Amino acid sequence: MIASALCIVVGTALVSIPAQRFTLRWQHTVEKILWEEDYVVAGEWLYLSGARVRGSGAGMEPPPDAIKVGGTWHYRPADRWHRAVDLARSAFGQDYELCIDDACRPMSGWVPGPPGPTTLSPCRGSAVR
Repeated sequence: MIASALCIVVGTALVSIPAQRFTLRWQHTVEKILWEEDYVVAGEWLYLSGARVRGSGAGMEPPPDAIKVGGTWHYRPADRWHRAVDLARSAFGQDYELCIDDACRPMSGWVPGPPGPTTLSPCRGSAVR
């Protein structure tokens, strides 16, 4: 059986983390509203299984089929399959959080160095450790 792993690339830094599932969380820089996306590492793809947003505004409106539960909109995005997820991390906003097995840390806690454009993808071949 091939182990599932998530690869994180920032500049020349590559970190592989054994994980089959993870949640990506971030706060909208203007509205200060939490957004979460749940992913599954599925072979050479990332499957976006669900998303949540805790409000709306400034381009953050939940889709029409979203269901509000306890103040949070839950929905399944239309575009679910991704080869990679690109993040525009900057020192001017709060860092993304990555949650694996209920352990949540800022992205800087998973990958050393300053923030910058970051790519999440399934590890391929020799990147899996």
